[in-house]
This record gives sequence, C-alpha cells and structure tokens, in this order.
Amino acid sequence: MQFKWRHHQEHSPLALPKHWRSLPHAFLHQARMRPHALAVCDSLGSRLTYHQLLLQALTLANLLSKTLNHSRCVGILLPPSAGAVVANLALAFLGKVAVNLNYTSGQKVFDSYVSKCGLKHIITAKAAIKKFNLESNAQLIFIESAKEDADLLAKFKAWTEADFVPEGLVAPLLAGMSSLSCIPLSEFGLPPAGSSTIRTKLNDPATIIFTAGSTSDPKGVVLSHGNILSNINAIKEQGQIKAGEIVLGVIPFFHSFGLTMTLWAPLCLGETVVFHYDPFDARRIGELSELFSATCLICTPTMINAYIRRCGPHQFRTIRNCILGGEKLKHQQLLNLQKNLCVTPVEGYGLAETSPVVSCNVPNHVTLADGRVIEGTKIGTVGLPVPGTLIRIVDLDTAEELPAGRPGMIFVKGPQVMLGYLNQPAETARAIKDGWFNTGDIGFLDEQGFLTVTGRSSQFSKIAGEMVSHIAVADEIQKVTGQPAGDVFVTSVPDDSRGEKLVVIYSNLDKSPQEIVAELKKSNIARLWIPNWHDFIEVPALPVMPNGKLNLRKLKEIALDSVESCRLG
Repeated sequence: MQFKWRHHQEHSPLALPKHWRSLPHAFLHQARMRPHALAVCDSLGSRLTYHQLLLQALTLANLLSKTLNHSRCVGILLPPSAGAVVANLALAFLGKVAVNLNYTSGQKVFDSYVSKCGLKHIITAKAAIKKFNLESNAQLIFIESAKEDADLLAKFKAWTEADFVPEGLVAPLLAGMSSLSCIPLSEFGLPPAGSSTIRTKLNDPATIIFTAGSTSDPKGVVLSHGNILSNINAIKEQGQIKAGEIVLGVIPFFHSFGLTMTLWAPLCLGETVVFHYDPFDARRIGELSELFSATCLICTPTMINAYIRRCGPHQFRTIRNCILGGEKLKHQQLLNLQKNLCVTPVEGYGLAETSPVVSCNVPNHVTLADGRVIEGTKIGTVGLPVPGTLIRIVDLDTAEELPAGRPGMIFVKGPQVMLGYLNQPAETARAIKDGWFNTGDIGFLDEQGFLTVTGRSSQFSKIAGEMVSHIAVADEIQKVTGQPAGDVFVTSVPDDSRGEKLVVIYSNLDKSPQEIVAELKKSNIARLWIPNWHDFIEVPALPVMPNGKLNLRKLKEIALDSVESCRLG
C-alpha cells in the first residue's frame, strides 16, 4: 500500500467525509451502516455490536439529559472499558464536553481537575470508586445504576432515534449533533474563531485532556470535534488503521493517545476495539490478543516492556501493526520486541495539544511530493508528518527556520492543533502564534522529511554558548556503567561562570562518580559535556509520575536543593 505524503512545506488539510460533522455524527453513521458488526469488547465480558452500543449510548444520554442540563463539562472516572465508551458517546450526543479524569494522579491533583473544569457531575462505577480511592464533592453518577434506572420509555425513545429517525433528521433531537447549539469558546477562556470561520459543531470543544504535569502544573488542553476528526482522517489516510482492524485498547482515555487512537478512531472508522482496564497487566492482555486475534496494538514503550517479559509470540501472532508513542523507544526495546514477540513496531510522535498525532512511521512505502517512492519507516525517527500537517524547525536564539539536519525547536501547524489551554489565554497565546504550535521539543527533519526528536527543551542546557543534550550525556553514562536507563538522569542548574552546569542524579550505579567521569574523558564525548564528579547526586530511586514517566519537576528540585545546600554549607 502507498499513500501520497505531502512535503512539510505544503499545507493542504484533508477534506473530512461529508457525514463527519461532529464525533457523534461520525459514529452514528457507522452504527447505521454496520449495525451488526462488533464494535467493542472488554475483559469484563461486555460484547456490543454497533447497534447495541448506539442503543446504550442514546439510552444513557436520554436518562442524563435533565440531570446534566446546566452542566457544560462532565467528568468520567472509568478505565478503558465498554462502559467508558458508552459514557463518552452519551456525553457527545448531549453536546457536553467530556473530561476523562486521571485516576492515577492522587487526590490533590484530581481535585484540581474537578475545580478547573467546574465539574458538578462525574460518571463512574462503584468498583472504580473503590479501586481508585478518590473522593469528590461533585455528584457521582454510577453507570450501572443508570442502566438499571432505564425504563421502557427511555429505551423506546433511544430505539426510535437509533433505528427509525433518518440520519439527517436526528440532529434536532440531540444537542451534540445540532448546529443550533454551538458552545461559546469564551466559556473556556479561548480566543474566538476567526471572522471568516463559520461556526459548526466541528469548532465546538469536545473534550479536555490534562497534560501530565511532569515539568509544570497540569494544563487543560481543549480539543474540538474537528481537531480529533482531522487527526483520525490523517491517520486513516496514512494507513495506520486499516479496514477489518481489531484494536487492543489499553491506554486510559485521559491520555489523548488513548482517547483518539483507541476510542474515537476505531468507532468513527467502523472497526472493533478490545479493551482492558490495566495497561500493565501483560498476562491478561496477551490472552485477549490471542482470544480476539487482535491486529493492532497501540501503547507506550513502557507498557510494551511488560509484554516483552510476560507474553509469548503466539499471543501476538495476528498483530500486523504495533504503534508506539508517548515516549522515546530505546533501540534495545526494539530488538527485544522483535526477538521475544516477533513484532516490529512503528514509532510516532504527538502531544495532547495536537490531538495527538503529529508524525508516524508506516509499515509500507510512501510517495513523496517529488514522486520518489521510499520506505515509510526509518528506525530512530518518529516518522513523516501525517497528511495535512506542517513541521517547522526553528533556531532557539534567532527564531529562524532551520534547514534539514539542523536541530532546533519543533513547531507544528495543522487542523489537529488544539483550540487552546483551559482558561489560560496567556499560555495559549505563548504556545500558538499564527497557527503554529510550539511543542517545547527539540528535534530535526532530514532531507526526506522524517522527524527525529532529541528531547524536551528543558532537557538541554546552554553551557559556554553550546547546546548540550541531557539525554545524550545520560546515554554516555549508561554506556560506561552498563546500568538501565531508569537509573540515571541528567539536568542542569545555574552556574556563574558558564551559564549552566550539568547535574547527574542517579541510583544503583556500580561505579563511583570519579570513575564515571574518568571513563567519560576516555570516550568520544566532548569535554564540555562531561559533568564534574562533585555534581553527582545519589538517591534511593528516581522519582516517577503515576503513569510511570520520570517526574522531571521533582528531579529539578532535587538538583537545585542540593546545589543550594552546598552553597550554604
């Protein structure tokens, strides 16, 4: 298979299918076209066809319409499951903005989500509340109780809307599909749409995703129906999700990667998803993959490590597409995945602010704008921009666009770029200028347009006028010590003489800082990049976020506190 890839200096967003006027429009069309096809299954035993899923979503929407009448945003506290899909669909039909809440964040951060979104209602389940051990002043709506409360009238109304009302006439009955009930962007502290923009449901906020908060306080990312649908359309055009796909859905919906790729994309494209509530339960995920003959696995490199250790190749024998994102794939992970599970992954790049996919490798040939046909995958890169997306690399000092091969700040432009940050207009204005989104990541494009991400801007230091990569220094330390990647972290602190200096935070190293520095001096690494052995800080373990990623903000605090203690001492 080949697809026409547009060069990064061209920009022609793909036209959406005519029935994709909103997320619920796209799903309803599929449910009408393929009512008996299997839509979602989960490890709890649920199996719903498109028709059954549509009926359940409409029934829940009708039941909650009065309760949620005065709420703009509604929380969902559920792991990946059929119930979570029903809840998201019901809110979409009602025209509500769904906020899938991070249940791994802890009570304090959870409370901030509820407060920032002004949540009055949260859809959840009794088992979920017990497992997550979270409390809230918002009214809890238990999805299992709502199903029990559905009377014959509610079911009859849903049945009528699902089966008898023509697709073109359903919109007036459901706020989420009516162009007469557009959501004012000012309610979210967002800039108004341009004067030339005709307001449609595509412009309406569909969901709020909170950033991880590893380097700063979590920000609410407001994504529109058009943001998500345009990203799905580009993914489809690029060949990431194919006809007849059976997707393994393990990433929580509070991640944009999980929400777009394992909920909305399969349902808007008429494919099947198999959900499991714990992405690190490798044994059960392997069983589900084998039982349902899954064809597409979408997860993060951290998650794939668990599957490499605990699953067998026979369980993933039907996987034809393994898409990894959310963090950098280490070369050794790639080799282990190929050896242990006989699966070759493709790596992509995205952010919550880009709905999320910006670029991705593809397991087939692609045709460039100049007519050249090339392999769609280049190991070590995060692939080509998805169709309709522009990528620009900018010099950190001069803000000038850089040529191929030169690293700089990555900027992205395309229909998937968010509406903005929730009630943070200044942050939105800083992040998006003339449609270009500043990702905060450093990387470069090669001559063919493949993107390589070398790290966050916060993972670089300017020492004596030269940009130094913290990740590259950490990699060199791991080489000379033979330690796992999770045991070494490099950051920087202010320095009077050279602007900044490197600090190494580590645990479980077999060599002393003096020995490590001596080994580094024998390597090919530049002298400027070698930290002083006095600036090594040992900790029992590197602090991590609930999602398994390193807590960069905490690590920075450790470095600054140590330097301050030395200064005072």
